[in-house]
Amino acid sequence: MSTAQAGLTLGGLLREHARSRPQRLAAVDGALRFTYPELDARVDRLAGALGREAVGPGDRVLWLGQNSFRVLELLLASARVGAMFCPANWRQSPEELAFVIDDLDAKVVVWQEAEIGDGVAAARGLARDAGRWVRHDTDAVDGYEHFLGPAWSAVSEREPAVDPASAVLLIYTAAFAGRPNAAMLSHTACLSQGIVYGGFTGTTADDVYLNSGPMFHLGTLMHTLATFVAGGTNVFVPRVDAELLCRTIEAERCTGAFLVGPMFDQILDVNAGGAYDLSSLRSAPGRPAWDAMVGPDTSAWAASPGGYGQTEAVGMMTFNCLAVGAAGTHGRPSPLVELRIVDDDDREVPAGEVGEITARGCTVMNGYWNRSDENAFRQRGGWHHTNDLGRRETDGSISFVGPKTRMIKSAAENIYPAEVEACIARHPAVAECAVIGVPDDTWVQSVKAIVVVRAGHTVSADDVIEHCRANIASYKKPRLVEFVDALPRSGFFVDYDTLDARHGGGNYPGGRTRSA
Repeated sequence: MSTAQAGLTLGGLLREHARSRPQRLAAVDGALRFTYPELDARVDRLAGALGREAVGPGDRVLWLGQNSFRVLELLLASARVGAMFCPANWRQSPEELAFVIDDLDAKVVVWQEAEIGDGVAAARGLARDAGRWVRHDTDAVDGYEHFLGPAWSAVSEREPAVDPASAVLLIYTAAFAGRPNAAMLSHTACLSQGIVYGGFTGTTADDVYLNSGPMFHLGTLMHTLATFVAGGTNVFVPRVDAELLCRTIEAERCTGAFLVGPMFDQILDVNAGGAYDLSSLRSAPGRPAWDAMVGPDTSAWAASPGGYGQTEAVGMMTFNCLAVGAAGTHGRPSPLVELRIVDDDDREVPAGEVGEITARGCTVMNGYWNRSDENAFRQRGGWHHTNDLGRRETDGSISFVGPKTRMIKSAAENIYPAEVEACIARHPAVAECAVIGVPDDTWVQSVKAIVVVRAGHTVSADDVIEHCRANIASYKKPRLVEFVDALPRSGFFVDYDTLDARHGGGNYPGGRTRSA
């Protein structure tokens, strides 16, 4: 392929935005405001700094911090040098963060002291010695702004030839099979999803998106990318705080934000007296008090939101707005993705039958970082095997049925029982355990542990919960613990259907009342 035929990269699109949108704000973070030319210049300086640390094609750059414009800046600078950028889940335990640090073996780690510094320091102490560590929230000489330094001196030195098909973004999935895995997402995948998702959500260069959800999730990043692709403005707050969100929406006239159930309630409480003008925020219809506070969203997405997606495909693979009134519960496939529903021998099953959802297309990942065996299995036959069950209806639409392996949904978080069970099983007083999801009016599901105590030992529910809090991310810990004499079994395996029936399990993803 000639240079003239080469596809666009994230770094290339930024440079074009700098030329074609010289007055447009690209990023806002508190008092910091950067136009596209200013962001382009900063990304050039950061790419030079990464180059001086010998970061090049295929190398990794790790972010250990909350939301910041620097997440976008580091992604774009990594794109310029051909590296892969990973924003890690800062809410993880030190042990979990240490696993990520070791797994990625990043040449540059950018970290945050405020609020999470103790956890990062503990993780660093547990991990092997990594590359250059740069603190982002300090003005000291070892801080981020000093790290930037001058721009590369000549255009010819700025950017190695970067293949748009190469991976640029690494996002860790929830821990299936006992450990998390980082999906490698390409320039083409990120840009393509930005175009498609942006089209359905009506995102344009006039939009101002509030990055209020965690940027280690595609739930937020899909819209971050769509806003960047459209040449709009991305606004950043470090984490969710209802009053800060209200102030920011009013001050920046934000048109969109990542909000889930509890956030709506918190904003309604904070703004009950109408102190903040939130009318710029476009939203699908909700409660009357909410509708009176915000503006209407007339996009196709708002009319029929959601669909089916995975981190491994930069988020959405199907869209409900493509199948309004259809038989399927999760819409029709994105125009950039081909889906097949297959049996255990990877043969496509007839419409109406349940099988594994498989996918291929330009938004599907390049594979998992450093997981050759997993990649061989999950990408066999040239298709990404999602490990999810689905059904193609007779009208061609898609219904997601549920994970082939069990999963619990708590707000926006995916929690795999196998990971929580492995943690609880390490408690010296636990003989065996099983984890189920129980319906929760606020969080969709809560985690419930069913525990058999080892003979001669004693342990309380609080002991089990605190053990989990100390060893895995707090949101994964059980809220409820019940003790039993034995777990029900079907042959050698725990009978989770019986557990659900006996202990109140249900409300699983896909509308199931029992676990898969």
